[in-house]
Amino acid sequence: MSFINGVLSGFGYLLNTIFWSIPIIILAIVKLIPFKPLQKVLSYIIDGCASGWIKVNTGNQKIFSRTHINVKNFPELSTKQWYMVISNHQSWVDILVLQRVLSGKIPFLKFFLKQQLIYIPILGLVWWALDFPFMKRYSKAFLAKYPHLKGKDVESTQKSCEKFQLKPVSVVNFVEGTRFTHTKSESQGNPYESLLRPRAGGLSFALNAMSGRLNQLVDVTIAYPKGIPSFWDFLTGRVKQVDMNISVENIDPKLIGNYDDDETYRINFQQWLNDKWEGKQRLLKDMS
Repeated sequence: MSFINGVLSGFGYLLNTIFWSIPIIILAIVKLIPFKPLQKVLSYIIDGCASGWIKVNTGNQKIFSRTHINVKNFPELSTKQWYMVISNHQSWVDILVLQRVLSGKIPFLKFFLKQQLIYIPILGLVWWALDFPFMKRYSKAFLAKYPHLKGKDVESTQKSCEKFQLKPVSVVNFVEGTRFTHTKSESQGNPYESLLRPRAGGLSFALNAMSGRLNQLVDVTIAYPKGIPSFWDFLTGRVKQVDMNISVENIDPKLIGNYDDDETYRINFQQWLNDKWEGKQRLLKDMS
């Protein structure tokens, strides 16, 4: 029975994705016309299509997965605010439950993507149409070879984020950089039982790329009482409950700075994020 449930649920996700992809791709092609007022209007319409996709996915979950999401401390949020959303990351299910819980409460969730991904056929166009911010980052080795390009990656990413000066946005950052596993944790010599070490550089880069426009931080902690699930576990209805804690706070202007060149800023930023992660680990222990 669970196998049939999973197949039907997966088929529902597939049909829903195809249904909403068609108008999004058509609108994305129209959005290529370099007329900013038209592009701005289309951005709202395309976001509306993406929100419709999430709503149908949520209906699918309620019918087939029947997962109860227990949210503790749901703060007051707004679709007219600019947010940075951070969360621990354990499973692909994290994205689905984040979308389900936060949809309609804050602007449509967007992810920073590597600049190269914009050239992926179809998907690159869709991500561009959805105003996903594209991030260009140069490594230290690359800058040592081409020092005249120092700072150009930040400038390029900031330019791709200019559209968010007037249009509210929520940017998601999985600070650990990858999904948690005990093997990865052990390889890091990790001090956290249920988390990987947070990567401060990526979060700092994202905050700086948005030129200080993000003014509130939504901190999400996700826990799976029965263990970390696979996507198939979720489809088949084996994930009966997800526990989630959400808090919101203003982003201190001191969190904006030059992570690569300002040692004092870098140390302070790392300490701030490490303190966050220590608190998240305590919270996960309380939630277990």
